Amino acid sequence: MKGYTVPLSPRGIANLAPAPPWHYAGTVVAVEFFTSPDAAAATLPEGLTPDPVSGGRGVAMFIDWQYSSTDLEYLDPARSQYREFFVTLDAHHESTPVSWCPYIYVDNDSAMARGWVQGFPKKLGAVHQTRAYSVGGPGTPVLGPGGQFAATASSAGQRIAEAAVTLRQPVPDPTALMARPLVNLRHFPDLRAGRHDKPAVHELVMAVLDDPAVSDAWVGTADLAFLAAHGEELADLPVQQVGKGFHFDLAYTVTDLATLTT
Repeated sequence: MKGYTVPLSPRGIANLAPAPPWHYAGTVVAVEFFTSPDAAAATLPEGLTPDPVSGGRGVAMFIDWQYSSTDLEYLDPARSQYREFFVTLDAHHESTPVSWCPYIYVDNDSAMARGWVQGFPKKLGAVHQTRAYSVGGPGTPVLGPGGQFAATASSAGQRIAEAAVTLRQPVPDPTALMARPLVNLRHFPDLRAGRHDKPAVHELVMAVLDDPAVSDAWVGTADLAFLAAHGEELADLPVQQVGKGFHFDLAYTVTDLATLTT
């Protein structure tokens, strides 16, 4: 039996996700927001503490992704293209400023499998965002001053997030958009009777991104709302203030992660 993730199979091509490397490229609509510090702190797992300076600050990200591994998977767009929405919150691991991802939604099963391996708590969702095309015309926003972009996310048929960004100027230092390392919790429960409260895997990990790149980064004003929905807790992070809005292209490769605690 061969494969990296389930299902293992005789030829090893039926698995949801092959072994790394995993290469990603996508277009991001992002909005900075500020929520209740107490609400943000309530989402943090053991090993993380609120950022003493920016506790309550977060970023909502809507991404139109394309993925590939070692065999030009992007030539199979039905499998390699997907859309994703997630939020990150400022936190500290010991004295290191990090970002923590409490909620994330995706519309592709392979992306979900890769996410669970990395510790992203991915759930199925539907994500949409405005696209810009270089051909111009009234059917596309301009990727420049005055360009307007919107994005939405839903789960189980319920709208959970909506955002709008109006671009003003290029981002002076695009590398600042990736300044904080991302921390996740790899959690896999144990089904055996008497061990339901003792997970088989429960470890805090830090994402390792190879060759990260950001291009065509623009910043502007934004609006953001998290909407109450049955079975969801995203709206428990009330948006008290909206910061900057962003639009940029992002690429990186995943081959590794760093274990912080077990």
